[in-house]
Amino acid sequence: MKRELLSLGFAAMLTATPLFACDQHGNDGIVEENNLWIPSNVKTVTGMNEATFNTVLDRVEKIYAPIVSAEGKTLKVERKWSDGTVNAYAQQRGNTWQISMFGGLARHETVTPDGFALVACHELGHHLGGQPRKRSWFGTAWASNEGQSDYFGSSKCMRKYMEEDDNVALMDGVEVPAFAVEKCEANFSNVEEIAMCKRNAMAGMSLAGLFRALRNLAEPLDFTTPDDNVVRSTDHNHPQPQCRLDTYFAGSICDVDAYADMDPSDETVNVCTRVDGYSIEARPLCWYKPRS
Repeated sequence: MKRELLSLGFAAMLTATPLFACDQHGNDGIVEENNLWIPSNVKTVTGMNEATFNTVLDRVEKIYAPIVSAEGKTLKVERKWSDGTVNAYAQQRGNTWQISMFGGLARHETVTPDGFALVACHELGHHLGGQPRKRSWFGTAWASNEGQSDYFGSSKCMRKYMEEDDNVALMDGVEVPAFAVEKCEANFSNVEEIAMCKRNAMAGMSLAGLFRALRNLAEPLDFTTPDDNVVRSTDHNHPQPQCRLDTYFAGSICDVDAYADMDPSDETVNVCTRVDGYSIEARPLCWYKPRS
């Protein structure tokens, strides 16, 4: 899964090597490769423990195993609580679609249970997020790219994940930035959907804290300070941390039905797009170049 794959020849890669994401060859995960290791005896400050780790993944698997099965594939959720790796990966091998989840990432001080759920949703997004997909030496690859997987994570997967909860009660007393509250209330009318939107946004903020910490950024990330870069072509790699927060937030406030699937060939289907009048709900221009 790691560096040894780089030494394989092209023929071996075609015949024997499983395909990975977030990087096509398994060198990157939801974050860039890093040497951080958080052992299982570390006490977390966010409520993450082994039971919660498994509860989150139980729910994700319950929701998505039938969806993957409908694609003619089998979902495998690899659970490595004792492994201190601060990352997560997606892999396809034959008819098995796998996500690999590590305790090290779950134990990071910024990662809440909802943040961890969003990581799993991001990894599922590589399998189910549709276009735009990553590029490989051989053309378009199987995996939705990083930004698209982030957008799938908050706009589709997390909204399914939260459905069975009393989100109004869960968010009671939670301090949510005023800008996020304003946008959630503007885009949703049902109190439960508003609460889910706020919860979703805070899951994104949890992961933004992880990205910021791993890159040793001094400046805070905020919903009110979106990345103002505009790409000339879609960036298939990891966007900058603020750009990723913008993507999670866009997915949180996008009001397109969570059960309206993204399309494997058309990146404009069942998402919030600028041509349909959306603005910050659409995929951010800091990584995404809209089709003309």
